[in-house]
Amino acid sequence: MSDINGTSADEPVLDPNGPEAAAQAEAMEAAAAANTTTSATSTEDEMAMDDWAAALAEQNSNDAPAAQPAAVFQPLSKVDQNSTRNDIDMILDIPVQMTVELGRTKIAIRNLLQLAQGSVVELDGLAGEPMDVLVNGCLIAQGEVVVVNDKFGIRLTDIITPSERIRKLNR
Repeated sequence: MSDINGTSADEPVLDPNGPEAAAQAEAMEAAAAANTTTSATSTEDEMAMDDWAAALAEQNSNDAPAAQPAAVFQPLSKVDQNSTRNDIDMILDIPVQMTVELGRTKIAIRNLLQLAQGSVVELDGLAGEPMDVLVNGCLIAQGEVVVVNDKFGIRLTDIITPSERIRKLNR
């Protein structure tokens, strides 16, 4: 059975000024606000999707008419000997540092600070042993010390092959 308000007799009647009515009104306001936020968010989402769609369309329109990029390198072809010679000529004037090493040693800082003029430092190289010839720090040959016109020089006695250099690097 229903009464005048359209509620059944079993349902409790809410007092319009009671706390339950206020809670129900707050819930309805929150739902309405959520609906507004959802519609605002969906409008923002739609705008973002439109921006993405426009960007993709622009990218596709730019990609379509573009031809393949110009080749940066020329295709490889048979190399003649003259061009190879010219390529080597390009590097011939590059300076490198050549060092002849008599020997090496490890010394404590205490002993290093005690060195003075006339001190003798023992090296691991032996007298008469070939000296190492390094180019930019890489061993390339061995030789013996010579004096020419009152200047030191080195007579190369053994050239280190590239395979020997690689073998020494792997040690």
